[in-house]
Amino acid sequence: MWLPLIGLLIGIILGLSSQFTIPDEYSNYLSIAVLAALDTLFGGIRAHLQNIYDQAVFVSGFFFNILLAASLAFLGVHLGVDLYLVAVFAFGVRLFQNIAVIRRILISKWSLSRNKIEKN
Repeated sequence: MWLPLIGLLIGIILGLSSQFTIPDEYSNYLSIAVLAALDTLFGGIRAHLQNIYDQAVFVSGFFFNILLAASLAFLGVHLGVDLYLVAVFAFGVRLFQNIAVIRRILISKWSLSRNKIEKN
């Protein structure tokens, strides 16, 4: 469970310490890719906490989400419509839902362990 979080932290640190810049033409694609990656990361954490984690589902979901979001953005650019906003909205909603479920699971586990300690 900690490996994805460690990878995320290392990625953030490397990203902030480098001088690499993304051209403005690709900023929409990058924002969607980051949201898709975060959605998959928190979905994986949620699945792990619910004891239903499957590595094949995690990896395939990661690449499928990125391809779907990039395809929407690409199609939107060619149609002259900001379709990337649809992906941003969808991944944003899923991200907050996953975080809410993770929070509930952690609170219930914390309450159960606290109750066991009080009974002893």
